[in-house]
Amino acid sequence: MSVKLFALPLLLGFALLLGCGAKDSPQAALDKAVQQLQDDLEAKKTNAVLDQLHPEFAAQQQFDHDWAKRTMTLLFLRYKNVKVMALSKDSRIDPTYSSKGYTEAQVALTGAEGLIPDSARHYAVKLEWWLEGDTWKLARLNWQ
Repeated sequence: MSVKLFALPLLLGFALLLGCGAKDSPQAALDKAVQQLQDDLEAKKTNAVLDQLHPEFAAQQQFDHDWAKRTMTLLFLRYKNVKVMALSKDSRIDPTYSSKGYTEAQVALTGAEGLIPDSARHYAVKLEWWLEGDTWKLARLNWQ
């Protein structure tokens, strides 16, 4: 058997394996969801953020979807420019329950009418994500 006849099926097999592996790993998908949340907040896309929330979303163990929508609406109306700066962030998949993920971050949130921020605050945030199908949804949000 010639080397060319053996190499061609081998290369095709590797190409198929690479194509199948193109789907994001759960960790990569979680990291992507975290970044998407940050991008949507900065772009003031209320509906996109709400779409990322799990139906059982709770913030600080007391606030729900309606609270999230009202809070974003007020923030976005008050400030022309909103910036969410993740000073540090670490996301991980729960080793016991692969359908749960966690993100801990130090975040600076600024709001501005023009170029110079009128408001800036620092938060330590903890996010709990639940996997719904192949999409990570934000289920719990707590901050200090």
